[in-house]
Amino acid sequence: MQWLTPEFHHYATLMVFGFTALMLSILFFWDAPYGRQDGADTNKLWGPNIPIRAGWVILELPVFLGFGIFFFLGDHWLNPIPLFLFLLWQGHYFHRTFIYPFTLKSKPGAGFRLGVLANGVPLNAANGFINGWYISQYADHLYEISWLWDPRFIIGVTLFIAGFALAKQSDKILASLRKPGETGYKIPFGGAYRYVSCPNYLGELLQWAGFAIACWSLPALAFFCITLANLLPRAVSNHRWYKETFADYPKDRKALIPHII
Repeated sequence: MQWLTPEFHHYATLMVFGFTALMLSILFFWDAPYGRQDGADTNKLWGPNIPIRAGWVILELPVFLGFGIFFFLGDHWLNPIPLFLFLLWQGHYFHRTFIYPFTLKSKPGAGFRLGVLANGVPLNAANGFINGWYISQYADHLYEISWLWDPRFIIGVTLFIAGFALAKQSDKILASLRKPGETGYKIPFGGAYRYVSCPNYLGELLQWAGFAIACWSLPALAFFCITLANLLPRAVSNHRWYKETFADYPKDRKALIPHII
């Protein structure tokens, strides 16, 4: 495929950085309309609602497929380090695409607006492409076997695993709040909810910070930045919602980072 040039890949990566800045500036003023931020009037701007489970699959499938397809098109996908990084990425997104959506206990009518999916799907596909292609095609000079004991790789993988564990623990606590047949929201307690309102988001950020360190690449950094631009405003908005909704909400909790934000 002649269009798969280093220049095209580089400009695609810069596009993700550019979209990151745009997203961060928008989401600090307007909440993305899904979950508790989805009001009755949002369909006027964002279109009809897609059921929550189908919405998650539609949103996450492009990043899973994009990474996998372009990874296997690269010349170095059989090398041990690229394969290990492939397992980290695809393991997360296999869970996110095919398992996580079917564990959700959401209120009736919860879902994703069509406009949210229309923006998220191309961006996720782009992130899958720039990371999968870089790891298997352009990083052969970096990912020699000695990378296994490089401090960047060890620290990055450790952060990724710790972040995944934190996110899954936090998701489990949230899922346990609603008994069968219940709707509405409750204050979560336990685990890292002692410190922040959105430890599931913190766990995901730790994962992709670790992945960026383990890869030591511009595309992985771009993906971490776009994740931060999405989750930081969301965490601040959720934290504000909790405080406004529950008079007894713990006053010492922060939104995302303990003792800081």
